[in-house]
Amino acid sequence: MKKDREIQKAYKLSHQILSLTGINFIRQTVIGFTELTLIPSKDSIRYIWLNCKQCCVYRVTLNDALEVQFQYFDPLMEVCQQDSKQRNLDYVNKCQSNGVTSVDPELGRGELVIVVPSEAQHMIQEGKPLRVGVEFSLEKPQSGLHFVVPNTDGTLVEKAAHMFSYGHENSVRLWFPCIDTWSEVCTWRLEFTVDDFMTAVSCGDLVEVVYTQDMRRKTFHYCLSTPTCAPNIGLVVGPFEIYVDPFMNEITHFCLPQLLPLMKATSKYLHEAFEFYEELLSTRYPYSCYKQVYVDEAYSTLHSYATMSILDVNLLCSNRIIDQVYETRKTMALCVAQQFFGCFLSRHAWADAWLTTGISNYLMSLYVKKHFGFNDYKDWIHSELQEIIEYEERFGGIVLDPSSSPNEPQNGPNMPMTSNNSSNKDTFYFSVKNPHACSPHYISVYYKKAHLVIRMLEFRIGQELMMQVFNKHLSLALIAVGNKGHPAGWSHMLMSTATFTKAIFTVTGKDITVFCDQWVRQGGHAKFNMKFLFNRKRNIVEMTIEQGYIGELGIRRYVGPLVVWIQELDGTFKHTLQIEHQVSKKEIVCHSKSRRNKKKKIPLCTGEEVDMDLSHLDADSPVLWLRLDPDMTMMRSVEVEQPDNQWQYQLRHERDVTAQTEAISALHRLAKQGAVTTEMRNTLNAVLENEQCFYKVRCRAAHCLTRVANAMVANWNGPPAMMQIFRKMFGSFSCPNIIRQHDFTSLQNYYILKTLPVAMAGLRNTHKACPPEVLGFLMDLFKYSDNSKNRYSDNYYRAALVDALAAAISPALVQHDPATITSDSLSEDMRRVLNEITRYLNLEKLLPCYKYTVTVSCLHAIRILQKNGHVPPKSDIFKAYAAYPQFIDVRVSAVEQIVDFLAHDGTRDDIDFLLTLAESDPVPRVRYLTLVSLAQNPPFIMGQSHKLDTEHLVERLWNIMNSGQPCDSRVRCAVLDLYYALYGRRRPACIPASEPALVLNLRKPPHPPIQNPVLVLKEEETVPQPVKETLVDISEPKAEVKTEIVEMPVEVIFTEENKNRVKEDIEVCEENVEHFTTRSVTPSVEGDMSESTTSLPGDSQDAHGGTAGFESDMFRTGSADSHGRSHKSKKRKKDKKHKKHKKHKHEHKDKLDKLDKFIQEENLSSGSSNPPSPGSPPSMAGSLSSSIASSMSNMQNTMSNTMPHSVSNTIPHSMSNTMPHSLSNTMSHMPLSIPNTMSHMSHSISNTMSNTMPHSMSNLLPHSMSHIVHSISNTLSHLSHNMPNTVSHSMSNPMSHMTHNMSHMSHNMPHMSHNIPHTMANTVPNTVSNTTPNTTTGTPTNSQPNNMTNNMF
Repeated sequence: MKKDREIQKAYKLSHQILSLTGINFIRQTVIGFTELTLIPSKDSIRYIWLNCKQCCVYRVTLNDALEVQFQYFDPLMEVCQQDSKQRNLDYVNKCQSNGVTSVDPELGRGELVIVVPSEAQHMIQEGKPLRVGVEFSLEKPQSGLHFVVPNTDGTLVEKAAHMFSYGHENSVRLWFPCIDTWSEVCTWRLEFTVDDFMTAVSCGDLVEVVYTQDMRRKTFHYCLSTPTCAPNIGLVVGPFEIYVDPFMNEITHFCLPQLLPLMKATSKYLHEAFEFYEELLSTRYPYSCYKQVYVDEAYSTLHSYATMSILDVNLLCSNRIIDQVYETRKTMALCVAQQFFGCFLSRHAWADAWLTTGISNYLMSLYVKKHFGFNDYKDWIHSELQEIIEYEERFGGIVLDPSSSPNEPQNGPNMPMTSNNSSNKDTFYFSVKNPHACSPHYISVYYKKAHLVIRMLEFRIGQELMMQVFNKHLSLALIAVGNKGHPAGWSHMLMSTATFTKAIFTVTGKDITVFCDQWVRQGGHAKFNMKFLFNRKRNIVEMTIEQGYIGELGIRRYVGPLVVWIQELDGTFKHTLQIEHQVSKKEIVCHSKSRRNKKKKIPLCTGEEVDMDLSHLDADSPVLWLRLDPDMTMMRSVEVEQPDNQWQYQLRHERDVTAQTEAISALHRLAKQGAVTTEMRNTLNAVLENEQCFYKVRCRAAHCLTRVANAMVANWNGPPAMMQIFRKMFGSFSCPNIIRQHDFTSLQNYYILKTLPVAMAGLRNTHKACPPEVLGFLMDLFKYSDNSKNRYSDNYYRAALVDALAAAISPALVQHDPATITSDSLSEDMRRVLNEITRYLNLEKLLPCYKYTVTVSCLHAIRILQKNGHVPPKSDIFKAYAAYPQFIDVRVSAVEQIVDFLAHDGTRDDIDFLLTLAESDPVPRVRYLTLVSLAQNPPFIMGQSHKLDTEHLVERLWNIMNSGQPCDSRVRCAVLDLYYALYGRRRPACIPASEPALVLNLRKPPHPPIQNPVLVLKEEETVPQPVKETLVDISEPKAEVKTEIVEMPVEVIFTEENKNRVKEDIEVCEENVEHFTTRSVTPSVEGDMSESTTSLPGDSQDAHGGTAGFESDMFRTGSADSHGRSHKSKKRKKDKKHKKHKKHKHEHKDKLDKLDKFIQEENLSSGSSNPPSPGSPPSMAGSLSSSIASSMSNMQNTMSNTMPHSVSNTIPHSMSNTMPHSLSNTMSHMPLSIPNTMSHMSHSISNTMSNTMPHSMSNLLPHSMSHIVHSISNTLSHLSHNMPNTVSHSMSNPMSHMTHNMSHMSHNMPHMSHNIPHTMANTVPNTVSNTTPNTTTGTPTNSQPNNMTNNMF
């Protein structure tokens, strides 16, 4: 049983009311109220945790009668609150994991902690419901709610201004307080007040629409009677056009103005998905309505909520578009499937996400199989499997249920693995146990693996029984809906691994525990390498299956059955082998005899009989080809070693698309190695011309033929490859050199027409350049392209032509200086290419095509020209197209070109431009895609020196991870992916070596930290102490902030001698001392309590209580023996000039005295280059007292005479609060005569300093002044702890030493005080410049040059 299931929560949510009344599009603000009805499950509840981010909470009430106290704690406002300049991913991952765990609603925690008063305890004991009301507001939310208000003229309706909710996983807390977990389901009542021209679309049934008295606003009332969790609640507000589906009246479509015709064309197939799922599951759609809303600037392509889906407006397409239809129909089918599994049936926790997402994707795949064909379905499954394998072998195995094991998944990245897997457990560079601390790339692959694991389960139990299991879950959930108002009966509305396993056992009688242990609770995949040899004498196939990669990243050992298909002359024979060892040798008896001169049709696995040319087959072998696990019934990677002629037979005659794809990949590898033959070329040509083959296989064969032709260029005869095929298929009848008018009614020919020009453009002659006849052929395609009589749009075809031109570009023969490249330096062919690209790019401004596909291809082609030295490498054109508000596909393409530009010719301005987009772009999706593009194509290789690998880049990325994105966890974790791609887990080499001069050992803190609430069994044992102070009433305008500075005993250890940095080290410790305080995961009630009005986003620092600073005697130890050791004889130090160029390593015998000595030397070095002699003659206490008094008197006179009068109020705040207290504590341990002198001296210092510097410049005190005071304090501390009864014996050396120091100080004071005005003048501008935030490159203007050719040069 999982630990998460053992948590016993003190209350259950039964109902929630959400009312948003003040939705303002101009100010982008929202004012709202929410009320949660909680049913107690314990006799006493002291605290209630809610999830709430970036909201300003005004008031919290209990049962509308009691105004209760509350506090706010958001650990992600600053992830690394104890930033110690480590700058490695392990540190930020640990802090982030602790932060998200401390407010995890699955553990019963949240950002908003509400104190239950004693007046409400009797209601809890009686079991009466508690109604918690929260008044809140949002102002310009960073995430959660997105306002789309175009910066154009006109009204909000004319601008099509709208607003919608979004979020990464369970992020509904970003726009209203709730219990933001999938396991807390309840009924809902939703009210939204909007302007009279707006429409509010939300979850549930629309009960009524009520206008206000002035008829300027109206309120939409929704009721959701089906228990639903908070993450499945969404909202959209805008001036939508409404369209009721003519086939199913329960479906309603909403789109922005003027898009109604596109929406009608797009949604005409949606009812088929409902009918398909209801028939497949034998269950009706669980809700009474379904709403589909299309919005602009969407966060993702789709987001499903209860009874509603929010989709990207770019999914809309007309009847003339071909390519987009497939993606749009798949997306809409997935939305409907998620209504069944994901919205209606929720999950217990994040560890059970593989069930709901996997089942919904599995149902969608069955829809694809029925409507798009088995070949398209099988090819999609194969592509997903390859993506999962690639990810796991790069980063590590994906565990679908990470809660089952106490450790993170094994075989993580960046760790050399050995054969002993158990001793090399490593973690990812992120946490997999919470979606808000997990890589978004990992999550996307995680969902794909979940789908394939559900599909694997189908092969174990059968599709019919699988549908019965799904039906059982849905039936139990429908029964649970009838238990109105009582959460105890809603448990069947949640899915978990345990309930799913139990349902399968109940329906089928099969126990899948072993299956779950193997594929759900463990990560990785199997990897097989198969070799075989035919034994003619015994007529058997001797097969060797080896798992030789066990222990490598993402690969694990497999034990179990494995299916092998052998295609023989007499048919296809299936064999099931048992794999038990790392190397398995099997012998399989063949059913066929070798044929020599007999001609006979060969049956295939589909039952079809075909004629084959067996002349290239081994005369003694009846085996044509061999396949391993052809149905992809497990997570595996297969490498089959067989001759090239068998791959050619498999490609020509196998009817399975995955087998043909694997054969093409094998031929591609052989061509890359140069092992090409004429038969291979003929095979690829035959597949390309075969109309019975799947169109994607034919397209891949064309690209493989390009590789084969380039490998055979020396022996190639005839016209370029594929040109005759193109003219035969698409050439005019009277003139084959001219392409016919476009007719895209044959979809196979349409995709071949798009692919062949790109494949031909990749051909190269012996000079590694595109053949002139191919380039002339491409230009003719541009010239004679005619789409006037075609019923379909040719925008994707024209984009493919531009891609073909980009593929035809070869490196310039003469490499010119980029500054001297002009249009005159181009060759004739490249000038024609550039003119065609710029013509298409400028034509797009006048006649834009669908989704600007031609512009996207043109930007890529311009970048190819730059990389090959034909166009000057400039990023200005890409920055113009990447700026807001260009179309998102154009922006993403421009960002990709800038990212590619970085590695070769990028500058700091370019990468700053991209990071500015990632930080503050108005479109949340662009921020994320920019980081994804950078992570996939990093500007420099990890570990190699590069001009962009600077400390500035590290600090900027770290700031985004640490505090730049506290609300959007997807963007924050995407920065982690980028950081890992650049630096891995190590500390960046561009960061200077850390020099921690001080190691603070905080002993016995007054308030012990509260540990992370990982497992909570009893609520009373983990809650903080009750509040002691009384909060101010909400009507009071002021709120007191109490900051308590606690003095802690510390141990100071000087670990490294570096005189050039000792001042900076001390300053860093003094300025950042608050980062050394122990961080509490659960907030302290006394320190973090809000005074009835809490502004959540801005008060993150105050929410953690007062910070502790350095006290006057913090560097003083309490033992006299430690100081006694410092007065032993030491070696004389070397000259200071020599020490500036050399660093010394000292042993840690007397660390505190070394710190005092170095500070002392720094103070004295301003006036004298020689350190005081340790062998000064001893003196008695009386002469010591007079010497000290004389020195301090001189210092007082000097400072009073030299310091300007305008700086008279500085030192009292910086020194008088420090030195007198330290001196008074020290004098109590000295003889009577000495304390008198010391007292006089301390008062003199205080009085002198108080009349010297102004209060307005108290923070600009030069380092030398602060060091003088530290030296005096430390020296007097020596006296207080080392004064024995016999003064003359024990104080001879230290007192003379201090006297000499004081004399030097008094001697140096005139010089220092003389330089103070200049120091102040220099310090102020430096300080101001240091405190100014980093400015980034501004967003380029949206204006684009009309003549793109002139702009590129």
